Amino acid sequence: MKLLNFALIKLTLSLILGILFAAYISVSVTLILGILSALVLALAAILIIEKGQLVKSVGFGIVALLTFFVIGIFTYQFHDHKNFKTHYTHHLDTSEKATATVMFRVREVLKSTTYHDKYSVDNLQINNQSLTGKTLLNLPKDALYDPLQVDDILVSATGLQDLKAPVNPNQFDYKAHLEKQYIYHQIFAERDQLLPISSEIHTLLGYAANLRRSINTELNSKHFKADELALINALLLGQRQDISSEIYDSYSRAGAIHILAVSGLHVGVILYLLNLLFKRLDYIRHGKLIKTILIVLLLWSFAVIAGLSASVTRAVMMFSVVAIGMNLKRPANIYNTLVISMFFLLLFKPMFLFDVGFQMSYLAVLAIVSIQPWLAKLWQPESRSLKKIWQILSVTLAAQIGVVPISLFYFHQFPGLFFLSNLVIIPFLGLILGLGIIVIFLALVNLLPLWFSEVYGSIISYMNHFVGWVSLQERFVFKDIAFSLLQVVAAYVFIFGFVLLIRRQNFRRLAFVMVGVLCFQLAAIYDNYSNQSEAFVVFHKNRNSLIAIKSNARLEVHHNLNADEISNNTSIRNYKIGNAIRAIHYDSLENIYRLDHHTILVVDSLGVFRIPKLHPDYVLLRDSPKINLTRLIETSPPKMIIADGSNYKSYIQRWEATCAAKKIPFHKTSEKGAFILKR
Repeated sequence: MKLLNFALIKLTLSLILGILFAAYISVSVTLILGILSALVLALAAILIIEKGQLVKSVGFGIVALLTFFVIGIFTYQFHDHKNFKTHYTHHLDTSEKATATVMFRVREVLKSTTYHDKYSVDNLQINNQSLTGKTLLNLPKDALYDPLQVDDILVSATGLQDLKAPVNPNQFDYKAHLEKQYIYHQIFAERDQLLPISSEIHTLLGYAANLRRSINTELNSKHFKADELALINALLLGQRQDISSEIYDSYSRAGAIHILAVSGLHVGVILYLLNLLFKRLDYIRHGKLIKTILIVLLLWSFAVIAGLSASVTRAVMMFSVVAIGMNLKRPANIYNTLVISMFFLLLFKPMFLFDVGFQMSYLAVLAIVSIQPWLAKLWQPESRSLKKIWQILSVTLAAQIGVVPISLFYFHQFPGLFFLSNLVIIPFLGLILGLGIIVIFLALVNLLPLWFSEVYGSIISYMNHFVGWVSLQERFVFKDIAFSLLQVVAAYVFIFGFVLLIRRQNFRRLAFVMVGVLCFQLAAIYDNYSNQSEAFVVFHKNRNSLIAIKSNARLEVHHNLNADEISNNTSIRNYKIGNAIRAIHYDSLENIYRLDHHTILVVDSLGVFRIPKLHPDYVLLRDSPKINLTRLIETSPPKMIIADGSNYKSYIQRWEATCAAKKIPFHKTSEKGAFILKR
């Protein structure tokens, strides 16, 4: 099958390229509108000229592809809140942000951290101006106060603060993650600093959140355990905020993390149940149309109740297309179904393209429909039970083939027992979802028997225990795998060639597969070559000092942490993965380091140093030394003074002022991040 001959696939690829172009290259909105108008007029002109022609000209195809490329750029810009004149960033400067009074409405409850409850809020007014934009609200956890609810309107006078960029190399960029959700600033406030204005429900998301609250209130009365209730919320209501880190890590290590996010698997089961429920409508006049409308409405109602998250939205969009084709007796090609859902999702939510779940979901489904039929033919057992087991295994294996490159790139681990966890969980997931819907319905009408809730809770607990057992088989979990973006691209070139080859064997397709293997080898060689470098790194670590010297694929770590802290240090782990480090050696901190012709002097709490013959290029101050920094600078002016996270803030402020007066660059890791000196 020549996939690229499908017009919709070509247009969707053009749309995706346009979104990617807009994400990395800034173009004037006015210019894009002008180009888009010209292309639409050109497209209309060609249609009029070629009226009656079944096969359009090459010129029409080129103009159509360019049109959708520009539509991709336009839809990205149209959804970027900063492009609206009423966005707060056009009306506030840096000095005003510190004293801004903000009125906002709670939009979404986010996952809490150790010390803060987090909310996504919509700005309504800033300094008495009606302005728009989203902001992150951080509130200290306090058992004396009830959590905020969706649609609550409050006022804060604490002002807006910039989002914090990652302070250490290869660290997860939470700032970039929030900016992809159009959140550019944050508010830190105490609960007693917030003035409630209204708690009335105003939006569809507010009504959905209220319904979820009612469901949870009823379920709480049935004495579900915390982990059981968290799984019910994740599997049936699309809310993962309450899942404990232990449960999340267990599912991740067991290769069953996809179970926790409402996805195509969950929505497919719901579609199947709805088809059974409305089956009798097939026998009345216009029944199929009524049935289709009801199913699509109920699927999207479920999406709203689940908070319209990326995973829920893409799954409901895809299965809405499936439901329409299935019930109107117009079965569509699965590739067209996928592309239609992707096209409309990206048209209305272009930032979904950068969502990890979105990428993995579509890659998994594409791999299943492309590779699973071939895997199923490799072995066709006569036993019915073996057939079922092989079907589940082949689907799981195909999905893993589709997502393993991108999974290694994002998560740097591979669960070797994924087939075992999925073999047990997937057959029972339909039962869990079906019973869960019954449990929720009975709870809402106050008819849920206690024994039924206990049985259902026990099923979920058994599933958690099984996943926990699988996750404890550490020897089968391959961690800290370095996998670059170049290797991801090369891996998918190979997989694409492999899919073509299993469909029809010929020399050209075999050659394409070999080219894919060669590309992967070249990517690995290039990554290894680019890693041949030396660097001196001062990490930011609160109350401690952490220094690393990189020499090609070897890392020396000098620190003053205890054994448990250094073995679990995420900064070192992230740096190891990001730089493909093969060996790590730990040692205590020293007073002098040298990298090539550079000398780094470390001054600790003792404040003892000898400058005359040393002439350091860089000076690192750690553990709050009581020194005369002016004398040190005048004796032998360094290129830069560095202060890590082990120093008192008052000392850092004094040193920064001294350096400014002496015109010496000052680097504080708490704000500027890790100091990196490369050879």
